[in-house]
Amino acid sequence: MDTKIIFEKSINRSNENFIPKMDIVAKDIAQIIPNSLIRKELPLPNVPEVEIVRHYVNLSNRNYGVDTGMYPLGSCTMKYNPKINEIIGRIPGFSQIHPLQEENQGSLKVLMELSKFLVEITGMEGFTLQPAAGAHGELVGLLIMKKYFEHNKIRKTKIIVPDSAHGTNPASAKMAGFSIIELQSNKQGEVPLDHLEYAMKQGDVAGIMLTNPNTLGVFDRNIKEITRIVHENGGFCYYDGANLNPMLGVCRPGDMGFDIVHLNLHKTFSTPHGGGGPGSGPVGVVETLIPYLPEPCLISNKEGLICVERKSTSIGRIKAFWGNFGIILRAYSYILALGAEGLSKVGRISVLNANYLRNTLKKRYYLPYDRMCKHEFVLSDKGIPNGVTTEDIAKRILDYGMYAPTIYFPLIVNGALMIEPTETETRNNLDRFIDILFKILDEAEENPDILKKAPFNTPIGRLDAVLAARSPKLRE
Repeated sequence: MDTKIIFEKSINRSNENFIPKMDIVAKDIAQIIPNSLIRKELPLPNVPEVEIVRHYVNLSNRNYGVDTGMYPLGSCTMKYNPKINEIIGRIPGFSQIHPLQEENQGSLKVLMELSKFLVEITGMEGFTLQPAAGAHGELVGLLIMKKYFEHNKIRKTKIIVPDSAHGTNPASAKMAGFSIIELQSNKQGEVPLDHLEYAMKQGDVAGIMLTNPNTLGVFDRNIKEITRIVHENGGFCYYDGANLNPMLGVCRPGDMGFDIVHLNLHKTFSTPHGGGGPGSGPVGVVETLIPYLPEPCLISNKEGLICVERKSTSIGRIKAFWGNFGIILRAYSYILALGAEGLSKVGRISVLNANYLRNTLKKRYYLPYDRMCKHEFVLSDKGIPNGVTTEDIAKRILDYGMYAPTIYFPLIVNGALMIEPTETETRNNLDRFIDILFKILDEAEENPDILKKAPFNTPIGRLDAVLAARSPKLRE
């Protein structure tokens, strides 16, 4: 299979062609662009147009995405994106505007109404749509928390993060200037209340970052007790909303006792996900924290929707204008299309699909936390014969034309296979996934070398992971 890059396909011939050169001469370019920034040369591959088109079309055909097949990446919620949302996102009145145009009342109304929808869905009382991603939302939530304590002259320097949290949680806390207290999960995969109470009594703890359901797919049954302990000791409860999908229409973070929530529109509300962005990570807060939200904020008066600023308490602007509007618009369309009843079905079917897989796969795979899950669950390679590992299983799945689950995360499960089917997969697709995983177990018993050398049916075979980590080739 051809795996050459476009430069390797360059033809050793004259660059001249039968298309006339432009007769427009750029004059005094140095007055516009500093001489230090002007390229002396621009090496480009010498390839005919037809070959360029074929090269990139063939590359796109090799790509795997939600439109290609099932994408069971645990914790990522790689659900199908309805195409009607894409059509709405491309309406010229939305896609060809500038945020500073005066006639943007329609777009501002989208922002205002989506904020109201998210308030209702989460149980918060105020929202900002500025954050550009989930981790960006985490940082914003923690900066709000930090600003509150600084404004009220209360010294708080630590954040509690359970070991079942998303990996970005401790990183975001560190970036916000906090030190981390890690709590180890108990045998049920939940936060141990005695450890939490001990940590909170230190006096300098600003609060807890909690994912519920967590990365094990487990809903913490003591959630009201957890938030009570944190509040009684002067802390705030931060809800990592990346796993909100199974909670839609069933329960709300605000009702659990959380004070700050970030959402991933590119997960829960079916907007494009992956490929480096764009994303959207709105942050909601309780009434006490509304004055600390980023600026600008939208209000409605007799002139229509306008922006106001509260510089004395706000953490300030954290994204240009009002965030990634195209993604926000798609989420708005998705919520309008489904309505309250549809969103509730999203949550319930995602739980049904995950538990169908969990109950079937645990017959032959080891399930370290054997209890009803929500949107996802975690298997382990424990007990698989002939030294076959989680990585071997993931590579072999690719040979069967399906994407592999998240592997080796969460870290609290050795050899983890983290699986999330989402609500958009049919029973037939789930059964096919089960058949593939069971067939791979048969291969592990009968011919393990196939798994250890997989994949065979992909453009590139198994890479040397150690060499790639130690000596990465980052550019041609």
